Amino acid sequence: MKYTFGIVPIVAGLDKFTNLLTDWSQYMSTGLIEALPVDIGIFMGIIGVIEITAGVVVFVRTIIGGYIVALWLTLIALVLIFTGNHFDVAVRDLVMAIAALSLVKLSE
Repeated sequence: MKYTFGIVPIVAGLDKFTNLLTDWSQYMSTGLIEALPVDIGIFMGIIGVIEITAGVVVFVRTIIGGYIVALWLTLIALVLIFTGNHFDVAVRDLVMAIAALSLVKLSE
């Protein structure tokens, strides 16, 4: 679990700069994109840095990183739910958040 919640955020974060896995902006609502104070590419870069950092923290401080990843996945799911799209991804992210909390408990 530690490797999963360390590697996956790092890979997803790196992909925010390349969009090889997917076009990440498709998961954002147009209203949210229009409300951003920066270009969507810059915003996705910021998101990527946060995800990479979260993955590294999982490796260095597993308990803290597990909480960060769980919170991050929950926030992503809430954004998807409020935009009214990608409910399947929202449910998956909530399940992954619960798994990240399980990592925390196993690491205590």
